[in-house]
Amino acid sequence: MSVAEIDTTQEEVAPKRRAWWRRLLADRAAALALAALVLIVGAALLAPLIAPYDPFRSSRLVMAPPVWDERGTWAHVLGTDGQGRDMLTRILYGTRITLLIGVVAVVVGGLLGSLLGLVAAFYRRLDPFVMRLVDVMLSFPAILLGLALVAVIGPGIWPVIIALAIATIPDCARIGRSIAVSVMEQEYIEAGRAVGLSNAALFRRYLVRNCISSIMIFISLRFGQVILIGAALSFLGLGARPPTAELGMMAAQGRDFLLFAPHIAVIPSVVIFVIVLAANVAGDALRDVLDPRLRT
Repeated sequence: MSVAEIDTTQEEVAPKRRAWWRRLLADRAAALALAALVLIVGAALLAPLIAPYDPFRSSRLVMAPPVWDERGTWAHVLGTDGQGRDMLTRILYGTRITLLIGVVAVVVGGLLGSLLGLVAAFYRRLDPFVMRLVDVMLSFPAILLGLALVAVIGPGIWPVIIALAIATIPDCARIGRSIAVSVMEQEYIEAGRAVGLSNAALFRRYLVRNCISSIMIFISLRFGQVILIGAALSFLGLGARPPTAELGMMAAQGRDFLLFAPHIAVIPSVVIFVIVLAANVAGDALRDVLDPRLRT
């Protein structure tokens, strides 16, 4: 079998995957989740353009309920917080920070963890050492790791991102290794070795290409969990520092006003809920579309 024939074998599944997005959008729940994510991400990215106020600007309307001000107009659609700052503006800017934390942590942790798993499966001599390192990393929960980093570095966005990225590495490494082990048992890997392909070529052209879709599915499912843990760390005061807007911190700031101004804590909590729910629904649908064992 020649190298060209091996490539042809690998590309036979390409036509079956060209319309995966059509099958994804055919699922109404998945389409709604994707629309919600696109809307939220778009609003966060365009926050400087669409936000009605400066996120740090205070007013005399302290803890005003949604859709109310002293003239009865729509000046503050979502009300104001305990310092008179517009809630809609703070939500837009806070969503940017929350998404930044989740995306950077899951991408960095996912890539590093997946690479460790693939290397452990491809170079079997390294497998015991890599997986023991992964087991050690699994013993550090994200919240405890965040507390340790804050004690050393100080509170802020980057300690939370580092803690979440490190907490993401072991799970992605274990998933990547399990997928890669099954791929290494396929005939085209042995055929590639037989025709003289180098380890680098086998790793890049056949192992990575056949594992990437399953790894991306897991990372998409992990994204919602990372967002939730990041918001929890910020809620505990380990994330963004005031006056920076961040959803978890905003929810924490509003807990003292739940009895007479519940919108200060409820609105950012609802946004976190929508982001996590949409990410999980979209991830489940993506898994159903791309995983041949689940495809009907």
